[in-house]
Amino acid sequence: MTRAHVLDAIVVGSGPNGLTAAAELARAGHSVEVYEAADGIGGGARTEELTLPGFRHDPCSAAHPFGVGSPAFNAMPLAAHGLEWVHAELPMAHPFDDGTAAVLARTVGETAASLGPRDAGAYRRLLAPYVGRWDTLAADFLRPQWLGFPRDPLRFVRFGLTGLLPVSLLARRFQDLKARGLLAGLAGHAIAPLNSPLTGAMALMFAVAGHEGGWPVARGGSQAISDALASYLKELGGVIHTGVTVRKLDELPPARAYVFDTSPTALARIAGLGDAYRGYRYGPSVFKIDYALDGPVPWTAPDVRRAGTVHIGPTFGEIGNALGRAIAGLPPQTPFLITTQPTVADPSRAPEGKHIFWAYGHVPNGWHGDATDAVERQIERFAPGFRDLVLARAISGPPQLAARNANYVGGDTACGAFTGLQTAFRPKLRVIPYTTSRPDVFLCSSATPPGPGVHGMSGHHAARAVLRSLARRR
Repeated sequence: MTRAHVLDAIVVGSGPNGLTAAAELARAGHSVEVYEAADGIGGGARTEELTLPGFRHDPCSAAHPFGVGSPAFNAMPLAAHGLEWVHAELPMAHPFDDGTAAVLARTVGETAASLGPRDAGAYRRLLAPYVGRWDTLAADFLRPQWLGFPRDPLRFVRFGLTGLLPVSLLARRFQDLKARGLLAGLAGHAIAPLNSPLTGAMALMFAVAGHEGGWPVARGGSQAISDALASYLKELGGVIHTGVTVRKLDELPPARAYVFDTSPTALARIAGLGDAYRGYRYGPSVFKIDYALDGPVPWTAPDVRRAGTVHIGPTFGEIGNALGRAIAGLPPQTPFLITTQPTVADPSRAPEGKHIFWAYGHVPNGWHGDATDAVERQIERFAPGFRDLVLARAISGPPQLAARNANYVGGDTACGAFTGLQTAFRPKLRVIPYTTSRPDVFLCSSATPPGPGVHGMSGHHAARAVLRSLARRR
């Protein structure tokens, strides 16, 4: 192949980050091709009939608080390529044993009211500096914190000083169980001990995202996000190859840059980087169940029926214990569950009158046990009669998750543990975390900042690193 035919960039992996990186490189006028091992695109943003015909489930991510507010996604005409966000009446609900629930509503006032009179004011004071500032907040925090100057320096410092705290300290601002449980559930998405630094930032970002943009689903399923990105990429001249497993870099056509939407260890193996990520640690996995239901989930608390996402495991202590067991390698007893009910917002995902529902609890990395009964006991605790509605289940433990997506090493859907320095410096201590020891090889997966979630920001920042490298070499 002559130099005239050398591609500008090849992206390995077609998850949202890989597709975002490819689209941004193509938009800058570069020739781009994507190689995907699976027969279809999407990575963690896919939709399939996992249970029964007509029931369209998301094997991984379903609700997208950071997707709807993503600076990367919002800079692309994804609506013109079929992406439509749809919202439940409430972004998230958190039920309690007494038949009531705390809610994360679109307004701070409704959320504060659900926490009770003793904590309503504290919640308003905690969120007031950030509501209405999502654009600058997202730009400043969905990136490596040490790169670039913040758009809103004073708010950046204020948020940073608050968010650096463990959520266990942040929760001390509140007096009652509801507010503390709500914060613990929001921080639980990090799959880290609740006394870890930066878990406060995780809780705050999820709360602000809910107030600013909601926690929507993509109409038709998460596959719509990937399809919109792919459609835009193709419009820009990009090419996507599926069903191609890349084992070595020299199996690919010549290119000026190779961008990997893979785990760091896979990148090292394919690109011949030896033990470059030898110290990289993978975290706990999840045990996930997708349900086809004969009707809506029969929640005891009426507010929960209006929510798109439901956190199950009411108290701060119960959530902390569940996360701690998974991190310590112990099987689940009373799991903290993150669940979504997409058909509350998008009835088209199931036959008329039927519903889909998914739930996952945290389990040790590589765990081979069966947590179905533990998961369903937790759901029945807040929705008696749930099991009677189950038409079919699709169960995915760590081995199944890892088999379906090679990035999920040991079933770790976060593509890396939030522990020690790795909490802030993923995948390793490096000024520009998207670069590697090879100047033509880059990493864009959720193993890089800002981490997991369907938002494309890791791909966005990696694309900028690639563009700078290509410009220098030219």
